[in-house]
Amino acid sequence: MQSLQASSLLRRSRQTLGLLSHHWSFSAAPIADQDDDLQNQVLVEGKASARATILNRPSSLNALTTNMAIRLKKLYESWEDNSDIGFVMMKGSGRAFCAGGDVVGLYHLINQGKLKECKDFFKEVYSFIYILGTYLKPHVAILDGITMGGGAGVSIPGTFRIATDKTIFSTPEVHIGFHPDAAASFYLSHLTGHVGEYLALTGERLDGVDMLAIGLATHYSMSARLSWIDERLAKLVTDDPSVIDSSLAQYGDIVYPDKKSIVHRLEVIDKCFGRETVEEIIDALEEEAAKSNEDWCNSALKKLKEASPLSLKVSLRSIREGRYQTLDECLVREYRMTLHGISKEASPDFCEGVRARLVEKDLAPKWDPPTLKHVSDDMVEHYFSPLGEDDPELKLPTHLREAFV
Repeated sequence: MQSLQASSLLRRSRQTLGLLSHHWSFSAAPIADQDDDLQNQVLVEGKASARATILNRPSSLNALTTNMAIRLKKLYESWEDNSDIGFVMMKGSGRAFCAGGDVVGLYHLINQGKLKECKDFFKEVYSFIYILGTYLKPHVAILDGITMGGGAGVSIPGTFRIATDKTIFSTPEVHIGFHPDAAASFYLSHLTGHVGEYLALTGERLDGVDMLAIGLATHYSMSARLSWIDERLAKLVTDDPSVIDSSLAQYGDIVYPDKKSIVHRLEVIDKCFGRETVEEIIDALEEEAAKSNEDWCNSALKKLKEASPLSLKVSLRSIREGRYQTLDECLVREYRMTLHGISKEASPDFCEGVRARLVEKDLAPKWDPPTLKHVSDDMVEHYFSPLGEDDPELKLPTHLREAFV
């Protein structure tokens, strides 16, 4: 078994290194969701030498709950130790893969003073993401529908991600006074050039073709053809990623970016979003917009100016630190940032952003600080500072599981 794990780890490491080359879909269902049966929130399918988890809260766009994260972690750990299981899959029910976490539920918990429940949610989700990102067996996530925030976090760190013509990807957290988390500072920062900064600071939405083009997805299939892929994978008896890769390629679709694709603006994105500060990024974009009058430039500027100024500066630093950190280092730092962000010590922007966008829906958040010039270096630094005595840092099993670079 040890030799199998060693060879699987080597293959998994190679695959991971290969990867690195205003619509709101946050759920409003309760975080802990005691009314839902735990088993039904995450269903399980058995195949020849595979197991599949199905995120099963379609009315909430399969938004993650604390219980779901706990169940996923237990299932994945048990399957990893089972020599009869070669690989693992994850899907979503309904029109979403996973819309992320329940920020409205978090908003209400924070206002009720129930911070422990919020912290438990993030701890369990981040811990599962670490399990996924260091998994010794191949993992296939089928991103057929909305894949945002934490939904990307529980899929992208895995081995394979299948995007479809129904896939919608985004990390829009800066518009609710938060930061792209759930390993976003790891996987976004390792995209080509400064695309990570662009996606993190604007919350730009990508379709499945663009996800494939920039490396967020590894394969593409028309949604109507997924049953063929599922049937093929169900017959595989293997733990070899190359065998799974070949099957996905054989039954997948070949697609090409259209004229509006992100790939046609990579050079300008790098020129603008490679600047040192948020202010300089905005200045560069304004100059580019005046010169070219491109729709995407004007759209990016609008999104930047609507976002929380503090979140923009915190998120920019997060992505750039993530570029030089391992998965576990990113998750530990993001957990630290998250706890500071929901505590209101630095700013009330998270609750204010959720209120304005998703609760009262007046779309007029009163950010504090209100502008970029009012955001001090100390305010940003606070998000990255160690947690206090009452809040232990996130502990991940790095002594048992290697974090891939």
